[in-house]
Amino acid sequence: MSAFSYFERASVFADAAKDGRPIYALTPGELEGEDLDEGAREWVRANGFKAKSGEFLPVPGAGGVLAAALLGLGDAPKDAPFVTGSLAQRLPEGNWYLAAGDVEVHAAALGFSLGSYRFDRFKSAPETKARLCPPDGSERAELDRQTAGVFLARDLVNLPTNHMGPEALEDAFRRLGAHYGANVSVTSGDALLDENFPMIHAVGRAGAEAPRLLDMRWGRTGAPKVTLVGKGVCFDTGGLDIKPPSSMLLMKKDMGGAANVMGLALMVMDAGLDVDLRVLVPAVENAIAGNAFRPSDILTSRKGLTVQIDNTDAEGRLVLADALALACEETPDLLIDMATLTGAARVALGPDVAPFYTHDTALAGALSAASEAEHDPLWRMPLVAAYDDMLTTKVADITNAPSGGFAGSITAALFLNRFVEPGTRWAHFDIYGWNPKAKPHAPVGGEAQGIRALYRVLRERYGEA
Repeated sequence: MSAFSYFERASVFADAAKDGRPIYALTPGELEGEDLDEGAREWVRANGFKAKSGEFLPVPGAGGVLAAALLGLGDAPKDAPFVTGSLAQRLPEGNWYLAAGDVEVHAAALGFSLGSYRFDRFKSAPETKARLCPPDGSERAELDRQTAGVFLARDLVNLPTNHMGPEALEDAFRRLGAHYGANVSVTSGDALLDENFPMIHAVGRAGAEAPRLLDMRWGRTGAPKVTLVGKGVCFDTGGLDIKPPSSMLLMKKDMGGAANVMGLALMVMDAGLDVDLRVLVPAVENAIAGNAFRPSDILTSRKGLTVQIDNTDAEGRLVLADALALACEETPDLLIDMATLTGAARVALGPDVAPFYTHDTALAGALSAASEAEHDPLWRMPLVAAYDDMLTTKVADITNAPSGGFAGSITAALFLNRFVEPGTRWAHFDIYGWNPKAKPHAPVGGEAQGIRALYRVLRERYGEA
């Protein structure tokens, strides 16, 4: 698998095509079909196997030796494209191949690969020993590449903050850059003030580890400029507007935007796309101390806009604003930011569907098409111009937390829009970055959202150098 060593995973794919035992992925209506011999059909009937989605049944052969496996697809297999993910943990050691089934070749193989993930940094987990022979028509390198990017994002989010604070995130960022020969620079501590990143400094200055801006550059000079910005709030107490304990339990994942853009950057660099790539991650901890920024403070941003702080728990948009302003100074051809930004996005679309915002209709169409093709759920939300007035405040150019509670995800996007230069091809993703319940291809925990769809758009637009 193409990944830097800190997050390396052994590939789950066998080298020899169809050198192994068969997997029959079947709908209920196919149980009596010609793909199964009479002995297997009798075994199905004896075990009450109904081919419900995700249902699994080992099939013995002569002498009781395991000869095959059955996987239920349910009545609507296209509604569960990664149902094969459960096989990575359930199949015994050895090589397996998909012998039959109404499944997409790429999705079936990718689901199996993604389903092999386990976060075992602090607790041992069984090693995945089952290997899948890549189906005909699948691209082994692409499967490994996408799996590596997703696993990187999952690992980063899953690590608790005492193992993934700003310093550790910088280390992971540098390791990623070094693996692909990228140039990495870091602006840290009071140097943020010297270099005019005042809001990144303000949000992170109360943390035990200094706030910093991570900056990675890779690719061909003169190629289209693609800039990725990821929110790297390694823990969010809420600041002086402190969160209740129940709301703090998952706040290690508040750097999910950073984790996702790093996973996407891995895919882009590993594929050798013809881009001039830049990755920006403001890495901070929103902590509480005597020097913490306060409600009613007024901050002057890198862009020069003044921001009234009406809630210190709306900190992610502040660090992103300085990073977006920096990104726009180079006039990128495409600017993407990703952030675990608002609870309002979860209320609107739940944990599995990531909303995105853009003024660019063509980009929105490409993202929506890629979302459907890659089974990577995205949904375009509107940048409602009339709601921009909600950001108005009497004593500064803009507030970071509009009152009233309406349209929280939209107003957060509109806030960021103020720091993006007009005419920039830009998209903002308000992701959750977490699976609250297990799926066939993903356990409970950190998750990559939107980056497989984004990678498809980038690959189609820019291809290899």
